[in-house]
Amino acid sequence: MSVTPDLECRGINKSFGQFQAVNDVSFSIPAGSFFSILGPSGCGKTSLLRMLAGFSEPDSGEILIKGKSVKGIPPNKRPVNMVFQHLALFPMMNVGDNIAYGLKRRKVSAQEQQRRVADVLERIGLPGIEKKSIDQLSGGQKQRVAIARCLILEPALLLLDEPLGALDLKLREQMKIELKTLQQTFGTTFVYITHDQSEAMVMSDQVAVMNHGRFEQVGSPQTLYYQPETPFVAGFVGNNNRLSGQVIKTAKDFIQVSTESGHIFHTSSSSILETNTAVEMFLRPEAIHIDRDSDKSWQNTMKGRIDNILFDGGNSQLLVRDTASPTQMTVALPQTGKYQKLRQGEIIKLGWNAEQSIAFKAG
Repeated sequence: MSVTPDLECRGINKSFGQFQAVNDVSFSIPAGSFFSILGPSGCGKTSLLRMLAGFSEPDSGEILIKGKSVKGIPPNKRPVNMVFQHLALFPMMNVGDNIAYGLKRRKVSAQEQQRRVADVLERIGLPGIEKKSIDQLSGGQKQRVAIARCLILEPALLLLDEPLGALDLKLREQMKIELKTLQQTFGTTFVYITHDQSEAMVMSDQVAVMNHGRFEQVGSPQTLYYQPETPFVAGFVGNNNRLSGQVIKTAKDFIQVSTESGHIFHTSSSSILETNTAVEMFLRPEAIHIDRDSDKSWQNTMKGRIDNILFDGGNSQLLVRDTASPTQMTVALPQTGKYQKLRQGEIIKLGWNAEQSIAFKAG
């Protein structure tokens, strides 16, 4: 027996004049999932979220929540709540009154309000702060209170519109973990909108990568990272070096590409590519091995001069200039101590195998 998804969209379209913001988008989200829509500004993700919330209607297509169409149903009648970037907490109310606001509008008894507020505060890890004013809370605490105010109403969906955008970097990193934990604690389906790939990858069960109003690919963070289906997904999810070239040979498990820099590299491909096809090859910085003194045999090698060392602890990188061309590569710098004495200007050997890069037909 099939299980009804919490959210299903069928052929959603939305235009503003001549501009098509959402173009034939279809997807479904199982109950209890953390689903993110990831894409650059202007890709259509906020327009889609507004239609889910009921703030605007699609020009065509159908939105179903818990198997029921919500066409024509206003926002306040949908089993949906929304957390905005700026939270919209009421500064004149204390924490308890903020969280209970929706219950009060539903005419829930004061005793039941009090019980449910205490319960939700316990579950978000902030017990006993009902009487605190909003301005006494830290940024992270405000974030959790805003989410609690929505979850106390037991919505089918919680929509989150870039809720971490106003936080500083350290707090944003902390809140990514807390949001995922909250979603698992409550079991509510989260639909999360972001342009920040790290947020989407860390928190989500499934991610839809959106571009020019369409979903380019939907999959787990691991699938998007290791098996991108389009050049846009390869370039947008994670970091990548991009090399242009032409297919000169095809084999069962790889192709050979002659790059504009004059190298011949073995690479995997996204589809069957014929010889002489122009391609773009993507190679992640962390897939490249720094081979100073190893005799290990790699399918692909390149010598380069270290232009710059960008030290950032576990996120450190090298900028390496090909000795045979102007091509510059970004290479992850492992913090094992082995490479501690690398210096700017040093010549190093880089190595990787075919399966660690992927080529797409250019254009």
